[in-house]
Amino acid sequence: MSDRSFLNWPFFEERHRELADALDTWCAASLCDIDHTNVDASCIALVRMLGQGGWLRHSAVDPDNPGTLDVRSLCLIRETLARYDGLADFAFAMQGLGTGALSLFGSGEQQAWLHRTRQGDALSAFALTEPGSGSDVANISLRAEQDGDGYILNGEKTWISNGGIADVYTVFARTGEAPGAGGLSAFLVPAKTPGLRIAEKLDVIAPHPLARLSFENLRLPGDALIGAPGQGFRIAMSVLDVFRATVAAAALGFARCALDAALERVQERRLFGAPLSDLQMVQGHIADMALDVDAAALLVYRAAWTRDTGASRVTREAAMAKLFATDQAQRVIDKTVQLFGGEGVRSGSVPERLYREIRALRIYEGASDVQKVVIARSTLSAHQRLNQ
Repeated sequence: MSDRSFLNWPFFEERHRELADALDTWCAASLCDIDHTNVDASCIALVRMLGQGGWLRHSAVDPDNPGTLDVRSLCLIRETLARYDGLADFAFAMQGLGTGALSLFGSGEQQAWLHRTRQGDALSAFALTEPGSGSDVANISLRAEQDGDGYILNGEKTWISNGGIADVYTVFARTGEAPGAGGLSAFLVPAKTPGLRIAEKLDVIAPHPLARLSFENLRLPGDALIGAPGQGFRIAMSVLDVFRATVAAAALGFARCALDAALERVQERRLFGAPLSDLQMVQGHIADMALDVDAAALLVYRAAWTRDTGASRVTREAAMAKLFATDQAQRVIDKTVQLFGGEGVRSGSVPERLYREIRALRIYEGASDVQKVVIARSTLSAHQRLNQ
């Protein structure tokens, strides 16, 4: 069992500890044999399971009792799910990210979708990335031309998680109120809207449902607009501000899983007549891994606690958490592969699976290099304010 002592840190309340314990018990019973060969079907099934288990109620606000998202709960859920199964974490994460704009900015009618996504009856997706705009969100080119009271969308999105299986998409498009970031808007697009086509299914090293979407004269009513015209960039950044820390939490879950596997391996495997754990070099690796895991956890839950206790933005804290937790999880997992030797690269082994799973987390929702830019700009800005 993974170390649970971090739950006693002052970041958490008793309800968080109860949540983590209950989810751990559920995961141990429910996530033992997930089929990773048909990821579309498995993700749909996992969303149903998570909804039936009541876990998806944490992924979005309750439309009947609107409040705020509890980021500590989101992080604890993603960390725990990732420790058991990466696809289960993905299924939960996309229900939150895909409806994040509705939770934070949606109208009452738009939030009706949350009844279905929180129950696992509908899958959601966040359609931001384009072939020519990944980290550079302001460079979005998909156009939403005003047509009477509605809009007509033309263009493409790519690397869209849940693409092809989602029931509803949050889509960001250029409406032209201003150049660059000031001319973007967000739209609610049901998957069955005429003009939306799955142009390509995308395969990656750790299989997840991903697709390139084509929008061809897709017509939307005016009430599909989320928030106000020109608010799209602000909406996207606000959503990422909340969910970026949860990516770090998923990486932390992968790292904890790797550390647990390494600890078992070095105590069971014998070399030169003694357990691997007796070797000082191996102990050095274990010390580095334990340090990386705890340091990542501190950054993750600092960001979540800061957001939950009233900060309007946690851009700097979330960027630090994502950068450090994802990069260090990669190091922890790589050390686990090394400690396992040949078994570490055997297809289907725990280290091999984690090695494939972790890599994408250093790219999506803001690549590591972009997080460094965010942190640097925030630090420089804070210094300038203090010295004015």
